[in-house]
Amino acid sequence: MGGHVTGAVTALASELPEWVTLLRAPNPGPMTLDGTNTWLLRAPGATHGVVVDPGPADEGHLAAIAAWGPIGLVLITHGHGDHTEASPRLHELLDGVPVRAADPAYSIGGPALDGAAPDGHGLTIRLVPTPGHTADSVCFLVEHDGRRVVLTGDTILGRGTTVVAHPDGHLGDYLASLELLATYRGIPALPGHGPALADCGAAADFYLAHRRARLDQVRSALDEGARTAPEVVARVYADVDRSLWWAAEWSVRAQLEYLGRESDGGDARLDRP
Repeated sequence: MGGHVTGAVTALASELPEWVTLLRAPNPGPMTLDGTNTWLLRAPGATHGVVVDPGPADEGHLAAIAAWGPIGLVLITHGHGDHTEASPRLHELLDGVPVRAADPAYSIGGPALDGAAPDGHGLTIRLVPTPGHTADSVCFLVEHDGRRVVLTGDTILGRGTTVVAHPDGHLGDYLASLELLATYRGIPALPGHGPALADCGAAADFYLAHRRARLDQVRSALDEGARTAPEVVARVYADVDRSLWWAAEWSVRAQLEYLGRESDGGDARLDRP
């Protein structure tokens, strides 16, 4: 969910490591921007690669992922359908290659991710827990031969800002996750949607400033008489297309809960048409 921020939040990455390939799914939309980014990672000289976020269950997209093989591991940043819908079919196409997510519900043929580093088939992959957008959101710090990238899922997007999907998502957790990602200075961010960014830390700084500004706007709306999440949305997100107000309401509910003003209602799904 982009709010009034529609451009890239920091400089775009001009160059990525040769072991990174972007395969964008054909599911563009207001919530998915140009489509879900499926990131393909293969260490130079390695036989097997790693897929991050297989995306929607589109047969053409699945065929393109499989054609890039051999693949030894599929990783999931979080459980929303635009990132995971393809997982069961891809697991079949790849003859049982494990799909691993922080939430066991989205892991297939292998254990859920924990603190242990998964086998990166020549890449060093570190799990970075970043709850907030959803409770199960994680990022991956990937390194090879001195070059690093951070795969940020929907925690940081390449363009615009993301929804805190209340009640599954939690704003306090999200702010803490952004503070953690702000320490990854000068490392490219490979987001779940939109273009790759040159500096994960700078993007996190922008997101933190944006969230704090939104909180100030919510406080002002409450001071001016708004009492419910829809009333706050109408004041704070007046510049956003009304067709997206249903999504803005999730972030507002998360903001109100964070401020101790409201915590009820909501559905964490972001697949509403």
